[in-house]
Parts: sequence; structure tokens; C-alpha cells
Amino acid sequence: MVLSPQELERYARHIVLKDVGGAGQQKLKAAKVLVIGAGGLGSPLLQYLAAAGIGTIGIVDNDVVALSNLQRQIIHDTNKIDQPKTASAKEALNRINPHVEVSEHMVRLTSENAEAIIGKYDIIADGCDNFETRYLVADTCQAFEKILVSAAVGQFDGSLTTFMPHLKNKAGKQNPRYRDIFPTAPPEGLLPSCQEAGILGAITGVIGTMQALEVIKEITGIGEGLVGKLLLFDGKAMRFETIKYSRKD
Repeated sequence: MVLSPQELERYARHIVLKDVGGAGQQKLKAAKVLVIGAGGLGSPLLQYLAAAGIGTIGIVDNDVVALSNLQRQIIHDTNKIDQPKTASAKEALNRINPHVEVSEHMVRLTSENAEAIIGKYDIIADGCDNFETRYLVADTCQAFEKILVSAAVGQFDGSLTTFMPHLKNKAGKQNPRYRDIFPTAPPEGLLPSCQEAGILGAITGVIGTMQALEVIKEITGIGEGLVGKLLLFDGKAMRFETIKYSRKD
């Protein structure tokens, strides 16, 4: 993936980084990343992935922009209300970086279309807001041996982890699956929705940005990832905690 003179200038601060360099930037350009959800988490996630030079970004979302979204879904503008989130996000990403190819998937992810959509990409970043989709994404990624970077947020908190159950860890044991840390979904109605409980907008910015960082790290091979580790963030206390987990079978 040859970088043009314009791209060399655009990504100059990456290229001078010893751990990224030209080779790492070429990996970013060659990468295909699918983002599930163009909402609170997807907004900073998509923007940083585009700015970093991810070559192909897919966006899955079947919703339209609402006025109540704009307190946290910063990829969308006031003049985009009632427009599809995928189209609004694509327009924003094209403004950020015209070198990135953006594909819209304005559908709700289901068992009928998940394989066809997820199968096109290398890494999946899940920022959806419901457990049904999370389990579907995790199971499909496992079946297709795709890297999954999964994030979630609450009122003042968030979590982040990475799944590669098709690979083994340094000890030679199979990496854990989504269902090893979340065996079953909570009963319906147990956890209040964002509409019911509310959320501090900046929380999604913190977690979504870290999610973008983990995707970039996995593509370039930088540092240590979050496989087998659940990163927890408490926004009120400004505290991070990491919990280790492993495969159950």
C-alpha cells in the first residue's frame, strides 16, 4: 500500500514514531475495520480511525440522527437531524480524510446479514447499545476468526476489551470468548436504557477514543492489547481498573 506525497505529509507524526513508521502506516491503509454503531462510542471511534488513515471503514447503523443524540454523538451536526447516521458519519469522515473509503451498511445487524457484512472486514469494533447485537457480533467474529474490540458505557462509567478466541495466548491456551466473561445477557429490563437512565456525554468520548487506540494497536502490532483483560473506567472517581479473565473450557 504505497503512500502518496499528501498521505506522507498527513501522517507525518505517525511516520516519525518509531513503533509505527512507514510500515505501520501502510498497515493502517491496508486495514478494513467495521464499526458497529455510529452513536456515542462510534462517533470518536470513527473520527480517530479516519484520521489515523484506516484504508476502509464500514459503518453499521439503521438509525437516524435525533436532536437528543447530539449531546454525545459528536460526529453528527444539528443540520443532520432526521438523516441516516451512516450517511451523516460518512460525510463527516470524508471531510476529515478523503483518502479513506467509507462503506455504509444502513441496516440492523441480524443473523441473516451478520456473516455477509462482518466477513468483509479484518477487525470489528462493537459500540452497539443492546445485548442481542453484542452476542451476535461476538459469535460471528468467533466463527469467522475476526478480531473484536468491544466497548460499552453506562451513566458515568465504561468498559473495554478485545477478543481473539481463535488464537492462543503465550501460555499456549486458547484465548477467551465473549461468553466466557458474559455467559448470558441480563434479564430484559434489569439494566435501564440510555433513554431511561441518561449518560454523561464525555464518557462516550473517553471510551470511544480508547477503543480506536486498541484497534490501531492491533493493526500495527504496537504494545500490549486487552485480550483476556477487561478495562473498567469510573468517570466520577477518574479511576481505571483492569480485571483479568480466561477461557472457561
